[in-house]
Amino acid sequence: MLPYPVLSLCLVLMWLLLNGFTVGHLLFGSMVAIFAGWAQAALRPDKPRLRKWYLLPKLFVVVFVDVIRSNIAVAWLLLQGKRRENTSGFLLVPLKIEDPTALAIMAVILTATPGSAWLEYDSGDKTVLIHVLDLIDKETWAATIKQRYEALLLEIFA
Repeated sequence: MLPYPVLSLCLVLMWLLLNGFTVGHLLFGSMVAIFAGWAQAALRPDKPRLRKWYLLPKLFVVVFVDVIRSNIAVAWLLLQGKRRENTSGFLLVPLKIEDPTALAIMAVILTATPGSAWLEYDSGDKTVLIHVLDLIDKETWAATIKQRYEALLLEIFA
């Protein structure tokens, strides 16, 4: 009945802290907590299957280096102060990844890297729309994403 009892208990306690303790609030908060637990259980995805888990440290290092490098590039771009012609733009990248966990990790990587943001994934076309702050060469960006992240994620999850 309670798939996440700690979550339900915390929700009831938070409800009572915010609304004050009455029998009505206790009953209503309990109902909300039970339904929230059921909703959370329905949203729980399947466990990810890591085929080559030993490649995860390599992915972490690649992402860490790219985030640092991208932070420096964005800071340099902002500190220059000279406004080049509008180089920001949108990029549509076709992906081979189908695993939902791998797609979520790719979204986090691209959004956490300064200067880029994952905007939309089209599961029909298997393409992702990305906004890039300093987009000079679309093919280079797409190749970088496919070679640095997608290839490694495909190895890990496929």
